Amino acid sequence: MIQKVTKAIIPVAGLGTRFLPATKAQPKEMLPIMDKPAVQYLVEEAVAAGITDIIFVTGRDKRTIEDHFDVAPGLERMLEEKGKMDAAKLVHNISNLARFAYVRQKYPKGDGDAILTAAHLIGDEPVAVLFGDDLILSDTPALKQLMNVYEKYGKPMVALAEVSDEVIPTKGIVRGDKVTDKVFKIKETVEKPKLADAPSNLAVVGKYIITPEIIEALKKVRVKEDEELRLAHALDAVAKKGDVYGVKLEGEWLDCGSKIGFLRATVRYGLLHPETENEFKNFLKGLRF
Repeated sequence: MIQKVTKAIIPVAGLGTRFLPATKAQPKEMLPIMDKPAVQYLVEEAVAAGITDIIFVTGRDKRTIEDHFDVAPGLERMLEEKGKMDAAKLVHNISNLARFAYVRQKYPKGDGDAILTAAHLIGDEPVAVLFGDDLILSDTPALKQLMNVYEKYGKPMVALAEVSDEVIPTKGIVRGDKVTDKVFKIKETVEKPKLADAPSNLAVVGKYIITPEIIEALKKVRVKEDEELRLAHALDAVAKKGDVYGVKLEGEWLDCGSKIGFLRATVRYGLLHPETENEFKNFLKGLRF
């Protein structure tokens, strides 16, 4: 029987240097897209997919993430006294989205190291891994799309998206065999290939379901002293002797890891927000270039 996925790891220990000076005193993951910090979109995606336990892998100066998902009785009480009951409920509900746990990654040694830092909270279970730069606008939550395929195969899952030629040299691109229109059996991932050397136009999105064999493979990977331990190392090792599947996601991929990507995400969510969609749309139509 395939074990249900109920836990998710969200690594948030990065320094966010591409967003300086905004990230000098606050985590990149807490930068707002409309009226929510970016990381809350990931938590809500996970919860909508059936996740009950969220494990944040944090670093120094990331306490505001913990504070955001904690209760705020003083703020709730003040809002209630002012008659702002909807706002008070909104604040209260954030802390009840899931059960939250926090572990600290001591040094920036890569996303694979971050996952191993949380491994003791996972046990012998499959676990979702979500990275903060990748949001998907879709009718079905991106993680739920992965889960639907995982429940059929019971193997590690990697989210994929088709990308244009100009994007290929900036992403991890997979080589694999087509199983269905949406599912691929991954052979390897080529990091930032030249366009002529790219094995496909399918890029890895920062969303995964990993199994205990991936954790064990991570423990066995040996990297040079100046290199980071990457989840991709373990996925490639398992793919060489077993099964790793890629799922081409339905929806629009918003890569928030760059300034232009973050700006695009803000515009897209601004056009969807009921408080801003009409006025913002008129504003954009009125711009002259």
